[in-house]
Amino acid sequence: MDVEKKHKSKSKQSINQYMKKFLKKIICVSLISFYFLKVDQVKSLVPYYYFPTIKNLQKESLSIGKNAYQLLYFGQYKQSLNLSKLAVKINKTDEKLWLILAEAQVANKLYKEALNSLNKAQKLNSNISEIFFAKSNIYIKISHLKNAKTALETGLRIEPNNHNAIFQLGNILLMEKNYSGAIKLFEKSIKIKPDFWQAINNKGLAYFEENKINLSIKHFEKAISIEENAEPLLGLASCLRMKDIKLALKLAKKALNKDPNYVNYEYRKEQLWGGKLQISTEILLKNDQLQTDVILAKSKINASS
Repeated sequence: MDVEKKHKSKSKQSINQYMKKFLKKIICVSLISFYFLKVDQVKSLVPYYYFPTIKNLQKESLSIGKNAYQLLYFGQYKQSLNLSKLAVKINKTDEKLWLILAEAQVANKLYKEALNSLNKAQKLNSNISEIFFAKSNIYIKISHLKNAKTALETGLRIEPNNHNAIFQLGNILLMEKNYSGAIKLFEKSIKIKPDFWQAINNKGLAYFEENKINLSIKHFEKAISIEENAEPLLGLASCLRMKDIKLALKLAKKALNKDPNYVNYEYRKEQLWGGKLQISTEILLKNDQLQTDVILAKSKINASS
């Protein structure tokens, strides 16, 4: 083979090798492009889903629980109940959510369901006093005083200086006509919170049933000096009925104007007024000079019901 032929042969071989390399590159680029094209197509066909973490779910449930509690505060009881149920459904391991649900259930008068919710909260954390205080409130509403007392005592072992719980325990003793025991608990509550006029008022209720009228007057007056509420006003009026009828009538008028509900015997009974104070109040409310105020108070109650 001559030089020219040899050169042509080499050139042809070089071209063939170059073409092979070029084709390989084209094939590789094509395959890569095809792969990415397929990936994009798959992404466009299959949507992307976000799966929240447990931490995010817990955070969301607490937010829903707070909204439920706000609705409860504004009197939207059914909406609060629905949101509370949703919060618990998302997160069943937070006792605070069960407490909110129980409160919403109480507002909707679902007392049995509320007790079940509180039992679940207790299983999660039995060292929260609010669980037992909430139970006691339900037991009082359904007239299970023994259970209410037990729940309060359990809660007070966890939080011994809760003045509201001590007061509530005193109220149970008041209902049981254990007046001296009730007075001691009211005194204990007042030591913790000196301006707790409700406890001071209820001492007045207890003293009246013990025929200690002067002490009753003293405590009703003290309660009024803190909060000019209808209850101590009418209580004081009933105490003064035999001593100063003019002042008694003035106080009674003021009380009925502030809260017409106190004209009603059953309402006063719900506020734990004892038999002796009830008799004195009924006599006072029959006074001729109070009849206009009594009729007006009853009409206000009927209008609002």
